[in-house]
Amino acid sequence: MAESRTELLAWVNDLCQVSYTKIEQCGTGAVHCAIMDSIYRDVPLAKVKFAAKQEYEYVNNFKVLQAVFDKHKIDNAIPVERLMKCKFQDNLEFMQWMKKYWDQYFPGGAYDALARRGAQAGSKAAAAAVRANVVPLKKAVSSGLASGAGPGRNPAIAPAAFGAAKTSSDHVKKMDEITIQNTELKNMVEQAEKERNFYFDKLREIEGYVGEMLTNGTNPTTDSLTHIQSIMYKTEDGFVPPSDADETETF
Repeated sequence: MAESRTELLAWVNDLCQVSYTKIEQCGTGAVHCAIMDSIYRDVPLAKVKFAAKQEYEYVNNFKVLQAVFDKHKIDNAIPVERLMKCKFQDNLEFMQWMKKYWDQYFPGGAYDALARRGAQAGSKAAAAAVRANVVPLKKAVSSGLASGAGPGRNPAIAPAAFGAAKTSSDHVKKMDEITIQNTELKNMVEQAEKERNFYFDKLREIEGYVGEMLTNGTNPTTDSLTHIQSIMYKTEDGFVPPSDADETETF
């Protein structure tokens, strides 16, 4: 089963030692290069702009990533143009693929992302803040090995991004409430349709009976039946319902 946005962000922040809050931030291509470097340890991270803000810097990062794919014969197309637009769905799907690839090929052991890229992610204070908010990958991998997980398996996800998790929980709760409301409205509509059909069938039955009586020319009740028929076909114009018509349905 594919990882959720929250799980992916926790994993990326832990592995790459960044402090992303949105999956869309992966659209710069920088963390993708770091993920591949954690597997092969041969990505020229000095060429990768982790603080990229301009499109040409994004392009540069994806060129580095494409070179890695070519070198290691990774048969998967990189949707560069879509990723660089930093849209949620495109970046989520590609990061889910990256996570699956990493689970399969990560050799295990510690990976010092800051040392590998020369701590270019920002100031020492920022790097320290990142470290304080995520569980070191070395511990996570060691824990997985101790429990028999083995290299290449999915290590424990760091319990980071509590704020994002709370937001996700609130969103799920709100969606559940909306689902319940929709179900109630659907039931009300179905009940109204049943009542409408019930009374409509009764009117059709009365209409047939009255028509038959008029056709046969049955007389003492001809005038009464004519009056009933005129009421049945009366239009709504000028129609005044009786005072107790709260439960009467108008057709």
